[in-house]
Amino acid sequence: MGKQADISYTYIVQCSDGTYYTGWTNDIEKRILTHNARKGAKYTRSRTPVKLVYLEESDTKRQAMQREAQIKRLNRYEKEQLIKSRANGITTE
Repeated sequence: MGKQADISYTYIVQCSDGTYYTGWTNDIEKRILTHNARKGAKYTRSRTPVKLVYLEESDTKRQAMQREAQIKRLNRYEKEQLIKSRANGITTE
């Protein structure tokens, strides 16, 4: 398949309690549905619904995973600045 199939995503969701969860995936729509079905990450299972607030594309799974690790090391303020600096067309309503 073409390059589009190789794209991976690093994302941040805001949980129902206001906390942030960062992850990576190659299918963002499916991943958000999985989180909200309480079948995703253990952290988000009791914090649904989650809302996608940040999305970043990577050319490879490895890049997406490395970026996830970088973002997870940020504190809350730094994550909020990242989210504000790159709206990426995501609505936060």
